[in-house]
Amino acid sequence: MAGARPLDAVRTAPDGSRKPLAAAGRPQGTLFQGTRLVGTFFGSDGPGGTTWHCTGSVIDTKARNIVLTAAHCARNMKGDYVFVPKFVKGASPDRQPYGIFHVQRLFTDPRYVPDNGSSTSKKPVSDLDTTFARVSANQRGQSLQDAVGGGLTFTRASGYTNRNVSVVGYPSYQHNSAGSAVKCTVPTQQLPGYRQMSMTCGGYYGGVSGSPWITDYKDDARGGHVIGNLGGYNGGGNDANVDYISYAPAFGDDAANLLADAVANQDPPGDLPPYEGFQDPLPGGAARWRKAALLAGADYTGDKVGDLLVVWSDGGVTLSPGDGKGGFKPEKRLLKANSTWTHARALTGGDFTRSSGSGLLVRWSDGEVTLYPQVGASGMGREIRMASPGSAWKNAVQLASGQFDGGKGATDLLVRWSDGRLTLYTGVGAGGLGSGRQLLAANGTWTKAALLTGGTFGTAAGLAVRWADGSLDTFTGTSAAGLGTRKRVQGPNGLWTHAQVMTSGDLTSDHTGNDLVVRWSDGETSLYADTAATSLGTETTLVTPGT
Repeated sequence: MAGARPLDAVRTAPDGSRKPLAAAGRPQGTLFQGTRLVGTFFGSDGPGGTTWHCTGSVIDTKARNIVLTAAHCARNMKGDYVFVPKFVKGASPDRQPYGIFHVQRLFTDPRYVPDNGSSTSKKPVSDLDTTFARVSANQRGQSLQDAVGGGLTFTRASGYTNRNVSVVGYPSYQHNSAGSAVKCTVPTQQLPGYRQMSMTCGGYYGGVSGSPWITDYKDDARGGHVIGNLGGYNGGGNDANVDYISYAPAFGDDAANLLADAVANQDPPGDLPPYEGFQDPLPGGAARWRKAALLAGADYTGDKVGDLLVVWSDGGVTLSPGDGKGGFKPEKRLLKANSTWTHARALTGGDFTRSSGSGLLVRWSDGEVTLYPQVGASGMGREIRMASPGSAWKNAVQLASGQFDGGKGATDLLVRWSDGRLTLYTGVGAGGLGSGRQLLAANGTWTKAALLTGGTFGTAAGLAVRWADGSLDTFTGTSAAGLGTRKRVQGPNGLWTHAQVMTSGDLTSDHTGNDLVVRWSDGETSLYADTAATSLGTETTLVTPGT
């Protein structure tokens, strides 16, 4: 086996070198002696050799003999293979701390079909790059879990964005002649277009495939929660196979069902439905969403859950009812493409009439302002004129709604005018715009407010503002007395200058209007759930870029 092809691809730097690529501020994995719940695999040469392949981890089950690894590793496990927890290089099988465990049976989703001539895939089925192995007792007669004293708890991933995930694996001999394990604890995000997580940390070369992604890792702990395994697209790395970009399928129903088959020691069903891959929470792809001209978040369906209303560049209007978990139910078309709604220039949603749902306030290109007090899944409802065509409202650049009077009564309205003035209207309703109070006189600062939305980003209603230089601020406690407390979320930057449309709403389980939705210049659309006064919330891709 000394010259055998490794189970997973060797991962190198783009220039072909095998040295980690250094970069200021990039996390780098730490080599250490390993942990009892993670190990590696050997073929016929056994753990005394140098050809360890891939990484596995012990999963806590009633079978007490289940190892997690990657499917592209399992496809190359021909013949006799053993799993060695907390492998010690050079030690014989009897001197390994927990013994060796022969692989008896492998369980892989039958829909995981690699690309031609490869054990890996770059297609949507790479989301299924997970295998569970049943192993025999060790040479001392102990089950795997009895020997190591525990196991990781299989856990469905709650999302792709995680603050701290620890990944432990065994780089191959070419990069790791001492046979050490590598560990790194870093944030994760989604690999766009896939049901996979991505992390950035150097030192993850060939051999780390199958490594567990653990949310509560501690050295040599007897438990923890695992939400994915290193693998997925291209075997778990980007097209350049660099050592510092790694992917992992995020565990869901498919992996859970596969684990149940392994525990029951039964074949996976042969009649599984075709795997459809990742589906954007919002339909249509980035090419369509580049034409999303205006967004307004509010409870339009009356179920106390936030929804997303979209006015498209062709005048069409759609409603995507929220599911309360950051996702959306099937889209409803409220208006087909038409010339009238191509003249909508600014809008905001809210309960302006104390009804069971929310309405929509619209400023048109000619200065007319209209209120649709009861927008719903069945249509826009009746229209009420609030300001006549040709009025001064033609200079109202942005509208933001919120409970700016301390949470009393109907929704209030904040207006940013073309000269930088800010006006707050309270008592807005079917009878008119209520009473207006100027919060700021004409000024140059607020003419640079590129995007504006109302929400609860602290303890009271306020605003989120994206400025022309890409910086982002929140204002908490906005009222007739003033704008409230200003907090900086992020300084000037190039990325956020590409944020084209922004709204907020109550789209997640905390039932607070602090979920920010942003449509970018390339059509990508993002949700920042539970955005706070000084920090963006957890990011979820609603529309994948480039689709």
